[in-house]
Amino acid sequence: MDTLNTRTGGEGEPAVLLLHGLGATGAVWARFSELLDRRALAPDLPGHGPSSPLPHYSFATFTAAVARALPGKGPLVVAGHSLGGVLALELASGKYDIEVAGVLALGVKVEWSQDDLGRAATFAARQARVFEMRERAEQAYLKVSGLLGIAPADPAGLRETEGGWRLAMDPAAFGVGAPDMPALLAAARCPVVLAAGETDGMSRPEHLRALDPDAVTLAGLGHNAHVEDPAAVRALLARLGV
Repeated sequence: MDTLNTRTGGEGEPAVLLLHGLGATGAVWARFSELLDRRALAPDLPGHGPSSPLPHYSFATFTAAVARALPGKGPLVVAGHSLGGVLALELASGKYDIEVAGVLALGVKVEWSQDDLGRAATFAARQARVFEMRERAEQAYLKVSGLLGIAPADPAGLRETEGGWRLAMDPAAFGVGAPDMPALLAAARCPVVLAAGETDGMSRPEHLRALDPDAVTLAGLGHNAHVEDPAAVRALLARLGV
């Protein structure tokens, strides 16, 4: 049975489901959640933090595990970053018996080369590296999650093991693949806001605008815009009535 470690707080409906990116944990939404005037749910995705791993990682298996762990059927507004943005769109398809009232997909990588996919497959096939010193593991966590220099390492993102420390993330999660964004956007049964930081090297604003001319560029921000400037990203939820 799926067990997702979930941070919750606040009151008010519709609740906001916050989905983090690959390699991170729900802790990245801590400051963002403080700006919400309603209930927030921030799970650690399968294979991340203390949450249970999956036997196989795909956008569908990730999303199904999140849907099973939710305390109700919605309605929810879903804000997702990077991988979490893809899962937010997948959840909005109606295939998971969850009512989604709106989606904010932030920093989703939509252009994937064969080299990108090859590197991801290589990472997915590796065993988790063990670091003798916790500080080295913390640095590795911050690099993998893109948080180096903008946030501290979440203790839940590390695991003590024989010989030292490793990342809690299941390396196999790197093998999730590339999303079919046109199909996901077409299938969404709710309003969708696409956004990316102006300097995001993974989710280029021009790539998002090719999918949606109304995609938002967040001036001066990078890939983890919700960590760099939570208020700027929070303001985008107003487009979804939140």
